[in-house]
Amino acid sequence: MSVDAVLARVDEYGCDLVEITGGEPLLQPDVYPLMEHLLASGKTVMVETGGHRSIKDVPSDVIRIMDVKCPGSGESEKNHWENLDLLTSRDEVKFVIRDRSDYEFAKNVVERHHLLARTAAVLFSPVHDVLPAKDLAAWILADRVPVRLQLQAHKYIWDANTRGV
Repeated sequence: MSVDAVLARVDEYGCDLVEITGGEPLLQPDVYPLMEHLLASGKTVMVETGGHRSIKDVPSDVIRIMDVKCPGSGESEKNHWENLDLLTSRDEVKFVIRDRSDYEFAKNVVERHHLLARTAAVLFSPVHDVLPAKDLAAWILADRVPVRLQLQAHKYIWDANTRGV
């Protein structure tokens, strides 16, 4: 779909908030002009990125939601750590947590990179059907970690294996 076609489709919805997600949207070269056009049309634009691509070329007015991959994902070696230094007080960081080891990893990254003071939100999300949300909530409360517990809403709205929603 062309940038113009996407812009027309967004206009059909009549909303002022647009979140670009994927897969990995930063793999698509047309995502950059798309974000620029959406901003120019007065939209609030968010991009949710997997964190393994640099966010340096994302327009500064775009709210970046960056996923930091935990070891349990098998993809933590792909984290582009320099991205954490580019985050601003408008941006968010998300950790999808599989187990207690991932939780400790996430807490360490949050502390080491001062993410609570530097970003709008830090989100801890349990891996659906692997880590019970109540367990993650209990760890967060016991440790008094000021993060938001986030459930993967699409896993509850649609079948958990549905792609592209």
